[in-house]
Amino acid sequence: MATLKERLAAAEAQLAFLAGAGLGGAVGSIGPKRVATAAVATPQGRALLAGISYTALKNELDARDLEFAEQELGPTFARSIALQQKMQPLPVPVARFAEAGKTAGTKARRKVKSKFNKSIAAGMKAVKMSTSFGSKGKITNAKKAFSAVTKTASKINKGAKVAKSGIRRKIGLAVKKVLK
Repeated sequence: MATLKERLAAAEAQLAFLAGAGLGGAVGSIGPKRVATAAVATPQGRALLAGISYTALKNELDARDLEFAEQELGPTFARSIALQQKMQPLPVPVARFAEAGKTAGTKARRKVKSKFNKSIAAGMKAVKMSTSFGSKGKITNAKKAFSAVTKTASKINKGAKVAKSGIRRKIGLAVKKVLK
């Protein structure tokens, strides 16, 4: 990475280039600040300055990415990145490549469902098969049903006994099977 001094020197050189194109080499006599003001005054000057700044930044980022790739991922990977940087107008995000390279070849593991969540699913299935929260196979008040299931599952998970009768017993028995 370039230091601040190097960047300022590069910016001055770019301004001198702009001044030479539009102001006849006036950097020496009026200074870089006034030349920059004059260069930015015209749309062509702004476009040229932006292009030069973008190119300098892109080259710096490309060099940093290549250095990182060579150190972390090896010379062959660095060469492939260099080729891609030539074809792609924007800097290549090497950090993303590094992460992708680490997981290449490994299958993504499916998220394991917790015992509690399995018990909730069993409890909701029991609710659906009963007529307590709507007709059989339908749940009309899902919020109330889910509340009853989670409360029952939580109690049983903590070691409480199953209710003596009603829908809470059916839920409790279904949940208890899973939480054994």
